[in-house]
Amino acid sequence: MAVDTLDELRTVYRPPAPRAGLKVLDRLDDHCRRFIALSPFYVISSARADGRADASPRGDPPGSLAHVLDDRTLLLPDRPGNRQVDTLMNLVERPYVGLLFFVPGFTETLRINGRAEISTDPKLLDVLAIKAKPPISVLKVSVEEAFLHCAKALIRARLWDPAARVERSCYPTYGQVLADQIAGADAAEIDAGEEESARIELY
Repeated sequence: MAVDTLDELRTVYRPPAPRAGLKVLDRLDDHCRRFIALSPFYVISSARADGRADASPRGDPPGSLAHVLDDRTLLLPDRPGNRQVDTLMNLVERPYVGLLFFVPGFTETLRINGRAEISTDPKLLDVLAIKAKPPISVLKVSVEEAFLHCAKALIRARLWDPAARVERSCYPTYGQVLADQIAGADAAEIDAGEEESARIELY
């Protein structure tokens, strides 16, 4: 049975605890800043003008993943990738993002929502350079909501539990998957190219 109104939704879920709303900040406090400084990975979500959504992973060494410009402004580098720029194209049409930051070993996550602007300002690019190589562009996020998300999802997933690790051999390589999906693609060639790209083109 489909749930398609807010009233119907609230018959399925009991009201949230009062603190769930009270914890949502409109700025980055010291706890948010510390979490971001420790994080090497986040997921960014965006949407096209027609509402179709997308999510993309981002990773860098802790401290280089993002830069807090001030309490309400976060800078995010866009490093070399597949050049499809799905997220950036979405933001040209609808300039809002949802961010989910992870810290290895932590079961809580940090969620940030806000308005994003794509910038190629050299001063902002230099702030986020790694090995003297600036990112291609920077997302300047005006923070509207920031809050710590509880641990239940990662506890259920056993995400950081070594005993829950899956052997990589249980799943085909990136090249093998693409070779199955793209007519004429060569798995070995793709895997070799990806390995070389990861070696010399991360930054």
